[in-house]
Amino acid sequence: MFSYEISKEVLKIKIKGELDHSSAAPLKGRLDDIIRLGGYDMIVFDFSELQFMDSTGIGLLLGRYKTAKSISKPIAILKPAPPVDKVLKVSGIYSIMPKI
Repeated sequence: MFSYEISKEVLKIKIKGELDHSSAAPLKGRLDDIIRLGGYDMIVFDFSELQFMDSTGIGLLLGRYKTAKSISKPIAILKPAPPVDKVLKVSGIYSIMPKI
């Protein structure tokens, strides 16, 4: 499950629950469409209520990074839960998407 809002020039995308193969597939196109809406300066993925992420979730993030980069929008990650934070650290994703 996810939600988004644009406020104060930030597109905040909140993903809850689990981000794995079954949940990532339907999100890809929808997130790309939202990212292309414009009207903001930065994208923030709020993972405060995300309890699980596997390599499929990393792939989803990398794909959205490419979309955001094509329109010159930086991405950051907000409040990852400890198990998700560990996956993100091990993957090296923080080198392109800082944790805030």
